[in-house]
Amino acid sequence: MKSFYAPLAAALLSAPAFAQAPIKMLPYPQTKKVDTVTTYFGTKVADPFRWLENDQAPDTKNWVQEENKVTQGYLAQIPYREAIRKRLETLWNYEKYGAPFKEGKYTYFSKNTGLQSQSVLYRQLGSEGKPEVFLDPNSFSKDGTTSLAGINFTKDGSLAAYQISEGGSDWRKVIVLKTADKAIVGDTLKDVKFSGLAWKGNDGFYYSSYDKPKAGSQLAGKTQIHKLFYHKLGTPQSTDQLVFGGEKTPRRYIGASLTEDERFLVISGANTTSGNELYIQDLSKPNSPIMTVVDNEKSEVGVLDNVGSKLYIETNYNAPNGRIVTVDVANPKPANWKDLIPESKNVLRATTGGGKIFANYLKDATSLIEQYDMSSKKERSIALPSVGTAGGFGTKREEKETYYTFTSYIYPPTIFKYDIATGKSTVFKKAGVQFDPTKFESKQVFYNSKDGTRVPMIITYKKGTVLNGKNPTLLYAYGGFNVSVTPSFSTSNIVLLENGGIYAVANLRGGGEYGEKWHEAGTKLKKQNVFDDFIAAGEYLIKNNYTSKDYLAISGGSNGGLLVGAVMAQRPDLVKVAFPAVGVMDMLRYNQFTAGAGWASDYGTAQDSKEMFEYLYNYSPYHALKPASYPATMVTTADHDDRVVPAHSFKFASKLQESQKGTAPVLIRVETKAGQGAGRSTAQVISEQTDKWSFMFQNMNVTPYQNN
Repeated sequence: MKSFYAPLAAALLSAPAFAQAPIKMLPYPQTKKVDTVTTYFGTKVADPFRWLENDQAPDTKNWVQEENKVTQGYLAQIPYREAIRKRLETLWNYEKYGAPFKEGKYTYFSKNTGLQSQSVLYRQLGSEGKPEVFLDPNSFSKDGTTSLAGINFTKDGSLAAYQISEGGSDWRKVIVLKTADKAIVGDTLKDVKFSGLAWKGNDGFYYSSYDKPKAGSQLAGKTQIHKLFYHKLGTPQSTDQLVFGGEKTPRRYIGASLTEDERFLVISGANTTSGNELYIQDLSKPNSPIMTVVDNEKSEVGVLDNVGSKLYIETNYNAPNGRIVTVDVANPKPANWKDLIPESKNVLRATTGGGKIFANYLKDATSLIEQYDMSSKKERSIALPSVGTAGGFGTKREEKETYYTFTSYIYPPTIFKYDIATGKSTVFKKAGVQFDPTKFESKQVFYNSKDGTRVPMIITYKKGTVLNGKNPTLLYAYGGFNVSVTPSFSTSNIVLLENGGIYAVANLRGGGEYGEKWHEAGTKLKKQNVFDDFIAAGEYLIKNNYTSKDYLAISGGSNGGLLVGAVMAQRPDLVKVAFPAVGVMDMLRYNQFTAGAGWASDYGTAQDSKEMFEYLYNYSPYHALKPASYPATMVTTADHDDRVVPAHSFKFASKLQESQKGTAPVLIRVETKAGQGAGRSTAQVISEQTDKWSFMFQNMNVTPYQNN
């Protein structure tokens, strides 16, 4: 493989050779304060920056413009910012592929030639046909900010329904076309949110959405009652049939799918992001009722597959690490379930394909794949290239081969073709990024948190790096919502690694790396465990001379942004630089916006009880800030984020600028025409990553690429 050591990257540094010129800061905007107070269980809580919650108001927009002016004025003075941007652009400029999948007579795959704003969906006849463009999202908008947000085909592959997202919003449009000639069928569906698309034959499909908030509050307005509809092709969206949800069966989140034989409609209903009810309807019988399989949200449960009336169900019901059970659809209640693949010490996620079950286990946050037949006979453990993350394997029942992607922190994403009968894997597409994995190492360590809990962390750096406490280090974590953070390659991180830096990822409680017990240990009145785990990770890196306070940065997004904000407030002395991204910063009001109420299972709400209010109030980043010397901070958010509304970041940045008593800068970078992250253009990603590394190196007094 070609070495990444281009002339621009000739000098690998861990400490500066000369002092950097100071940055001239523009004064922060004079953010007005309004006397707004809310009383919780007798405690009056001031919220002087609440006016920033109105993201459509002219004064809020003016505030954003002024803050961005300060931020861009600061970043523009960093002398090596352009060198970093050019390096990232060079690194990004290689062909990127998505794993192929078959629909009808065509094989589909995504491809980005390098710097295209969005990846293009191609198709070809069989495996040897000439590829042709099927959908090019770069033609959806002039600025590349409208993205392809999902596509679903009919069983025969003759029709496709695809979703688009404009400016990163979670609100989607759905367009149906004939795959033969790409002619559009019927009207475009609008205002679809948090939805899959499940075809019923070629007549129509199921989808989910909310009633859209009134104009003026479409980004921040509450979305409480999800509804499952059936759309019949050729009919107006206004006449779509309500299948489940609504006022009679209110749920915040409803998902639907059909079994591969299209016999059963499977419905998941939930009020929280972890745990769900399960319902099923036999579509082979006209007017059959929707049957309840599980009537509570205490566990996660879903239909993996079926053979006739026999259902294969994946669940963590009475099995925190997950198991697969079978049951006849005539009596599908949990009392009748029979273990097919029992719970083990490793967390299970499964897919099916080629008449097999692929059990994807998490072993200390890395992949272990086992193949079973449908009667639970283990056929093999699948050999992977190294320790890392494998994903995919799912395909249709009649297929003889499938695809999976393997990656790690030093293994660029590689697509493998897998022969289901023989178990042989062959490289299908190898990433062309300029990176030589043999020059780097990625190792897993375990450290003890404040209460003695053993927590894993993977640390990645260039071989031969001297552990002298002066290596610029970025520590990342998430720690919530049963999400497992597993090894994955980042093109952007090459900038850090090739400049003598260290990238560390901690697998905190609250995540799903060790099952539901690990998740629950970081929720509600145990949320402080997550912050303690993160703090202990930073202390481990410092104690073992990977880095020191002057060279340590912390980063996290969404729930991870909350993590960074809380740790900053509790331990402002721990790190030099902080990157709280699209964070949940106001823990007393998060449930008042969009789908935020659904996060209560992880967080609890200020309305639950006096104890819960006091717990949230104590760590809520926005409220916990006090006058102190805080690390250099760049808050990042986006104007179209309708999941974690930008008001969280607006209010936190305002309070932090007011509370900062040290000399480190406090900036907020607001991306326009962007949301939580998915669907952003390549140019937007490179721009944000350029600013992140520039800000970090500047505030650590480290000069990258200094010989160029």
